[in-house]
Amino acid sequence: MGQRSKYRKFTEAYRELAVRRMQESDDISRLCREMGISRQLLYQWRDKWERGQAKLDPAQATERQLRQQVVQLKQSLAEKTLQVDFFKGALQKIEALRQSSTGSGETASTQKCGK
Repeated sequence: MGQRSKYRKFTEAYRELAVRRMQESDDISRLCREMGISRQLLYQWRDKWERGQAKLDPAQATERQLRQQVVQLKQSLAEKTLQVDFFKGALQKIEALRQSSTGSGETASTQKCGK
């Protein structure tokens, strides 16, 4: 009986697909589980792919780097927007609590005059 190889062979198209999905993904671990590969292997494929791209056309490599920066900046902007929304909501709650309180929060030192 033939023994099955411990290592799987992946096509070049599959590797390129994995690297492209990696560039768009924000959860690399989940991507690796979906594709059935290790993080280390995915990063090896990415490094090899980037070296190959840089050799082919330096202008394309620069464009790819700029696109990656745009993706990172968009992610950063999204995180900052979420933080701003959180703080706006917290501020609104604090202002609502201040308006609903009947006094300064301290007890009076003397009793009120009147009946």
